[in-house]
Amino acid sequence: MTRPTAIPTVQIDNDRVTVTEWRFPPGAETGYHRHGMDYIVVPMTTGTLLLETPNGEVRSPLTAGVSYTRLTGVEHNVINANDHEFVFVEIELK
Repeated sequence: MTRPTAIPTVQIDNDRVTVTEWRFPPGAETGYHRHGMDYIVVPMTTGTLLLETPNGEVRSPLTAGVSYTRLTGVEHNVINANDHEFVFVEIELK
């Protein structure tokens, strides 16, 4: 199955951080990737993301404005499992 691609917009990229806004139309995905830096995610909308991970699928309910953080090395494909656009801001720490 082919999914639409999530749309990244880099807002800041300097020697300390990269800040990217991610917009996911319904059903869109990032593609499978591995995080090379610690990062923080700030959801801008409320909904559920589907994560395809090495350990199987995980559903992650997120709430607008409720941030979370992950360490370097996370591997996944992030998919918008909602029938509406999902948006978050990702802050990667260099």
